[in-house]
Amino acid sequence: MADGRTPGGGGEDGFPPVGPASAVRPFLVTAGRVAGAGEASSGRTMPVETQLVATTDGLDALDGLSFERHDIVAACRQPQSIAEIAARLKLHLNVVRVLAEDLRTAGQLSVHVPDSGVTHDASVLRRLIDGLRAIPDSRGVLRDSD
Repeated sequence: MADGRTPGGGGEDGFPPVGPASAVRPFLVTAGRVAGAGEASSGRTMPVETQLVATTDGLDALDGLSFERHDIVAACRQPQSIAEIAARLKLHLNVVRVLAEDLRTAGQLSVHVPDSGVTHDASVLRRLIDGLRAIPDSRGVLRDSD
């Protein structure tokens, strides 16, 4: 799509630049929920490294989705982690978790949780921390390392 909100835009990485963070409070976006439909029943939250991919149903329903749900499904045309989506869309991690679980329950996202043995590897965690530090803050300033 050429609406400026989907991959393939004008940014260096193929994604359009993201504007300032939303002033809408996270509890308004999730209607006060702290867990998505599946998380509420299982009691488990998705790890930040969980990969999300839009399903065919999700892409077909894209025009009918509103606001953040639309942006999440559009960003997931390519596999993205919860952390990447939160950073790219400037949303709180738990907001992305709740909405991603709702979208998974609706069949609009496919969720791939990595093997827990791999996520405890210190090198994976170090790369994740380095990647998060490489994301500039709202002023465009990179975070300092340890």
